[in-house]
Amino acid sequence: MHQAALLGGMIRDAPHYGWGVTQAPHSWATLADAVQNHVKSLNWGHRVQLQDRKVKYFNVKASFVDTHTVCGVSKGGEETLLSAEHIVIATGGRPRYPTHIEGALEYGITSDDLFWLKESPGKTLVVGASYVALECAGLLTGLGLDTTVMIRSVPLRAFDQQMASLVTEHMAGHGTRILRGCAPEKVEKLPGQQLRVTWVDLTSDRKDAGTFDTVLWAIGRVPETASLNLEKAGVHTNPVTGKILVDAQETTSVPHIYAIGDVAEGRPELTPTAIMAGRLLAQRLSGRTSDLMDYSSVPTTVFTPLEYGCVGLSEEAAVARHGEEHVEVYHAFYKPLEFTVPQRDASQCYIKMVCLREPPQLVLGLHFLGPNAGEVIQGFALGIKCGASYQQLMRTVGIHPTCAEEVAKLRISKRSGLDPTVTGC
Repeated sequence: MHQAALLGGMIRDAPHYGWGVTQAPHSWATLADAVQNHVKSLNWGHRVQLQDRKVKYFNVKASFVDTHTVCGVSKGGEETLLSAEHIVIATGGRPRYPTHIEGALEYGITSDDLFWLKESPGKTLVVGASYVALECAGLLTGLGLDTTVMIRSVPLRAFDQQMASLVTEHMAGHGTRILRGCAPEKVEKLPGQQLRVTWVDLTSDRKDAGTFDTVLWAIGRVPETASLNLEKAGVHTNPVTGKILVDAQETTSVPHIYAIGDVAEGRPELTPTAIMAGRLLAQRLSGRTSDLMDYSSVPTTVFTPLEYGCVGLSEEAAVARHGEEHVEVYHAFYKPLEFTVPQRDASQCYIKMVCLREPPQLVLGLHFLGPNAGEVIQGFALGIKCGASYQQLMRTVGIHPTCAEEVAKLRISKRSGLDPTVTGC
């Protein structure tokens, strides 16, 4: 869906490159069918792989009976008891509904529902400041829909805040309405099937209201632990988050029960980390390795219209950990080559490298805002994982004319006060 939104921008750029095309209306139904078919094919592919590897698959909802036994219940109500020497919990999480808000559950949807809508959501209010909220709002705007994001406090709280500000600045400048410091109070259904949302400005305490076709909640996720009967197995959870407490080996409070992915406390809510953690756990259980999952310097990307990729520490986290006097930040604004011909605004295209100040200036974090951010960060993540220094990256030859080469050209320190603007790749 993000790619569909990006293609809309490319169609607008096309005439500048000599292509005689006009902006065509977008068909939500066509996109939804394609996305749903893709997801179904992935699910089927997983089942086939399990069968090929002679893994017995039970399509049941499981809960613990005791420390070595779970009970699975099928859709038809049939029960199956399964016992094992080792048990791995990987139930993930689900989007959270604000049940304290009148009408939220009855009339709102979540990001899970968005991908299965048969018809366009129309004018949409996205409530939340997470990467899911901004990604959904960005793609809906990109598809030509009237979209508003309601942010209670700060966007992308777990990320570098300078980068987060640039992300929302770009979104606001490209059609997404952003309501800051506001909180919804009520959702009502109008006679014409539209939804009336009442919210309050948390600064002025002034109330306001608006009418939307869809209200999408993206206010965080809850772990799928409530129905597992973990207490019967003696598995401990964080009483606040509901997530399962684990150690460095993914072991719970019960030595032979493990938890990986979003359901585990203190783990990044990212699919690739769960996959790697599960692979390493399987290898340890089979005696093939003793390696543990390293959760430091995990690269990730926020797929907003202008993508934000990062790896390592934010500037705030680096200062908190090492002290401001021991941190050096190199940065630059840049203009992607593909933005030049259509004269796209590149005001928020920005790169920041956070380093230790002492030579050889170990790189603590890299932050990239621009096209193909995930591809750029994935490459540099290896070097940073291996302990790359600023000096080593500055000796790396860039590939011209790419956005990624700008990382290897970061010469201006924030501390110097010099203008970090770069005219082009």
